[in-house]
Amino acid sequence: MEVLCREYWHANQEGSGPLLAATISPIAPPNYLNRLDAIYGDTNAASISRDISYSLTKTANAAIQYPNPEINSWTEIYSAYWYAIGAILAAEHPTTKPDWTKVYEAWKDVANTVIKGYSGGVLEAWTLPVLYTAGKHLRAFAIKADENARASGGDTSFNAGGLQEDIAGDFGKNEKLEDAARVINRMFTLCISDRAPLEESRKWGLYYTTNLLFKTYFKLNSIGLSKNILRALSASKTDTPTLEAFPRSHIVTFKYYVGVIQFLEEDYAQAEENLTSAWHMCHRSATRNIELILTYLIPTLLLTRQQLPSSRLLSLYPSLGSLFAPLTLAIRIGSLSAFDTALAEGEHEFVKRRIYLTLERGRDICLRNLLRKVYLAGDLDEEGKRNTRIYVKDFAAAIRLGESGASGEGMDVEMDGSAGENNDEVECLVANMIYKNLMKGYISRERGIVVLSKNGAFPGTGI
Repeated sequence: MEVLCREYWHANQEGSGPLLAATISPIAPPNYLNRLDAIYGDTNAASISRDISYSLTKTANAAIQYPNPEINSWTEIYSAYWYAIGAILAAEHPTTKPDWTKVYEAWKDVANTVIKGYSGGVLEAWTLPVLYTAGKHLRAFAIKADENARASGGDTSFNAGGLQEDIAGDFGKNEKLEDAARVINRMFTLCISDRAPLEESRKWGLYYTTNLLFKTYFKLNSIGLSKNILRALSASKTDTPTLEAFPRSHIVTFKYYVGVIQFLEEDYAQAEENLTSAWHMCHRSATRNIELILTYLIPTLLLTRQQLPSSRLLSLYPSLGSLFAPLTLAIRIGSLSAFDTALAEGEHEFVKRRIYLTLERGRDICLRNLLRKVYLAGDLDEEGKRNTRIYVKDFAAAIRLGESGASGEGMDVEMDGSAGENNDEVECLVANMIYKNLMKGYISRERGIVVLSKNGAFPGTGI
């Protein structure tokens, strides 16, 4: 216990929340791989509380007066931590069947004792990383316990860092994760309801616990619950520091999840604002986080600005390239056939990430680009300007060409009316293009022509 307690007093003297949080980490540091074994083997269940209390008192710096309530609180926390270590070591032992449910229950005790310390006013605001560590690993162990309960097999390790790819949700049974969500909600309430002065307030942990709840709700496929959290944040904004005052990592994660919520609600303008902000603020070395942000920002920009990701951007992130490059190419060249093929081949991933329906709407942009090529392939008038009167049958033939698999590159349009039997359907498509402001002009049904605007016939394309 002396090693653990020396770490505790060192963190206290430094006033370092991260160092203090590291004392209850369930993951051994690279420079001390047998740390958990050393701590667990240093005492036993019969004397754990007495040993911790004695070590904390013995190791105390005599020049600093530490109140007994703090010693008592950390005695409870480290006692619960010791039992959790025992469960973790048993689960990771190569000769035994891992019982992650037992690990979860033991770590839940750690989280509850930490919450108790804050609720009683014993733990100060600078120690908030301890709350983060307790909540982060509670969620991770809950996921592992549910996987274990479903007998899904696979790797028994866990990873609780980063934004995480939880948007897809989990439609299986998640008893422990649901329980963890309730505990994390208590942490959120602990932070948002604090009335202490801001310099010593637990409100500084507000956005970390919010983000942890977002991750948990998304994993549970209960995204609607996230809106309750947003409403609570909105109601308390008058006595809460502005978002910009919080750590950058908290801001990026928060904007990412809020942007995704808005994306799923089809509020694309707000989603663009939050996702773009998260992208610009995200550290350039956080490649995985950037990929997750762009997974939703790319479809958003496709709808809001008809903007496609550049080849250079996709080359920087291979997983995004495999996801979006075929669709992007199809839209760029105006190939409806290639677009439909790319959408069908990526359907599983698109549905999993909840972006399928949004990407499907990108077919309008693909069609716009195809019709634009018909316009560009037309004759010039006497003044050297493009002819703005296009026969509907010409558009019909181009659409047939695009759906047959041809790209339309170098299109030499000499339409003879052989595709004119679908003119009514084509008129409907063109009318939709005009309604959605992807084209400017009107349809003259009597003459079977589309009269395009002389100024910006295809908005946003420079034509």
